[in-house]
Amino acid sequence: MSRSDSNNDKKASGRQGGTFRKKSYARGNAPVKKKTEAKPPSDPNVMRLNRYVANSGVCSRRDADIYISAGNITVNGKPITEMGYKVKLTDEVKFDGRLLNPEKKEYVLLNKPKDFVTTPKDEHGRRTVASLVSSASKSKLTVVGKMDKSTTGLLLFTNDGEMTKRLTKPKNGLRKIYHVELNKNLRGEDLLKIKEGISIEDSVVRVDDISFIENAPKREVGIELKSTRNKIVRRIFEELEYEVVKLDRVVYAGLTKKDLPRGHWRHLTEQEVINLGMIK
Repeated sequence: MSRSDSNNDKKASGRQGGTFRKKSYARGNAPVKKKTEAKPPSDPNVMRLNRYVANSGVCSRRDADIYISAGNITVNGKPITEMGYKVKLTDEVKFDGRLLNPEKKEYVLLNKPKDFVTTPKDEHGRRTVASLVSSASKSKLTVVGKMDKSTTGLLLFTNDGEMTKRLTKPKNGLRKIYHVELNKNLRGEDLLKIKEGISIEDSVVRVDDISFIENAPKREVGIELKSTRNKIVRRIFEELEYEVVKLDRVVYAGLTKKDLPRGHWRHLTEQEVINLGMIK
């Protein structure tokens, strides 16, 4: 049999004039794929109960399953022991009677610039500190305490309501250090008066420490105190007829401005959060 006869026994390709053609998936010849039903998007307002409990900071998800099976968790007043149970963010979830919040706790430290107010919104159109940390979290963060417009330095923001209450209690022993610049040199006798305690509105304000700034003019001092009274540093010096030209909070509850330029923010480290949690 000749080679041509052998080829004729097989159907030749289209190029050779035969009827055989290789499958082509070019253009419209591609096989039709079966349509798969798209999964509906998950509802961001619904989550598994164990995740809800874990996000609240009570425990891990694995431990949450144990508490759920033991009946420690209630949803809208009803004990839930079902694994995989889903809840809405609007549901009232309690652990041993304690109301839980599933929002992840976040803590942001800002080095506040001058001319920013600490109110969330300002009816006079002034710039707010909230605008400086707007990109730090998707959660609504609130500032801990207050700071007047012209004061600079450390401000803490969080969505942890319990910690905010602890840090703003009048007698929490919260350590704050300020760098103060006055309009004139501070006299030695006035520095001693501040150390001994200054009476403001029939109440004595005591500081933990006050000293001149090393290698700086005598009009610059560092002052450490725990008082939560409004504008108390300015009022101390005004009582002695000095004007505060610059006021910068350089330490707040053990947090410092190290590696944090003016106008910038950072998230607290895990250890810093633990340290704040120890403040009662």
